[in-house]
Amino acid sequence: MGRRAGTRISRLLAAVLTAVVLSGCGDDGYQPSGPFRPLPEGPPPQVGPPSSSAPIPGDPAQPGSGEEAGDPNVVASGLAVPTGLVLLPDGSAVVGERDTGRLLQVFADRSPARELMTVPGIDTAGDGGLLGLAISPTFLEDGLFYAYVSTATDNRVVRFPLGGTPNPVLTGIPRGETHNGGGLLFAPDGTLFVGTGDVGDPALAQDPTSLAGKVLHIDVFGGAVGAGPVHSTGHRDVTALCQSLEPGEVGAPGGEGAPTATLYATDDAAVGPDAVDRVAEGGDYSVLPPLIEIPAEEGGPGGCAAAGNAVFVGALDGQRVHAYTLDGTGAVVGDPEEFLGGQYGRLRTVVLDAEGALWITTSNRDGIGTPVEEDDRVLRILPPSAAGTSPL
Repeated sequence: MGRRAGTRISRLLAAVLTAVVLSGCGDDGYQPSGPFRPLPEGPPPQVGPPSSSAPIPGDPAQPGSGEEAGDPNVVASGLAVPTGLVLLPDGSAVVGERDTGRLLQVFADRSPARELMTVPGIDTAGDGGLLGLAISPTFLEDGLFYAYVSTATDNRVVRFPLGGTPNPVLTGIPRGETHNGGGLLFAPDGTLFVGTGDVGDPALAQDPTSLAGKVLHIDVFGGAVGAGPVHSTGHRDVTALCQSLEPGEVGAPGGEGAPTATLYATDDAAVGPDAVDRVAEGGDYSVLPPLIEIPAEEGGPGGCAAAGNAVFVGALDGQRVHAYTLDGTGAVVGDPEEFLGGQYGRLRTVVLDAEGALWITTSNRDGIGTPVEEDDRVLRILPPSAAGTSPL
């Protein structure tokens, strides 16, 4: 976007985030259960553009500044298991830490990260915590964040403005020591897809009365979309959802219609190969073959991004990013291209921005990885794949 338009959006964004007040939602008895940091006092922090004096990616630090030249791929470091990441209209990102519930704004030019708030009420037992993050499709008007969080009694989707109290959108998703899910994704029509886990009990994934092991489809108030809230069944642990968009058909008047979306879900198995499913309404993925099968030693899919004929998958156990190319029928073509193998340890969230760059979070302080001093980190790279140049 142009500089004038970018400045206007940044100012509007800052104003919205500091002034918006969420109303009309009850608190549902949602009480902090820790561990978490206290909510900040005073007005919520502003979100805006980084300072003009920020270092340019790849530039060495100034002599005597006390800074190191750093890795140009790293836009933020010293985080604690960053799991959810969303891109803001001004080109920065907000990342959520699984174990602390902190939300931090991070910048493509490596400006220092800004702590925005802490989401209260998170229970981090097992692999629970702050597991997913999304922003409202009307974010510039309402400033709302959506999060998939674990409490002491359930997994749930909540929404809140910066500095505000989380209000429940969807509660009662089964909660366990493992396989708690966490995928969140807004569809082009403004409805919300939610990926859940089977909490270690595969029978729940096929139980039509349970929200476990499913992809759910709800509106912004938690109401079911279509026949159900259940969109698909038979999943093991849907930690991430992504979609590729195709232009809608040309109609009259008004030109092109709404874009059509292909929905993908990562599915992390306790035993056997992991998977990426192309999700269709009503599908039972305990019997349907996956789009992509990933050997366990190369897998642990923690995040995905899709655009055009490309699907990118972050691998925790495999410590790499897989890039898959799809043909016109949606089938995988050839072998996947792999990059960042072993360079940054366990890789989780993968988000594709408007410039074709991937934002990726590491997960080396999750109790399984082997962290280095800089961990955990947020990366931003241009994928070394022709698939990464596909149109958004």
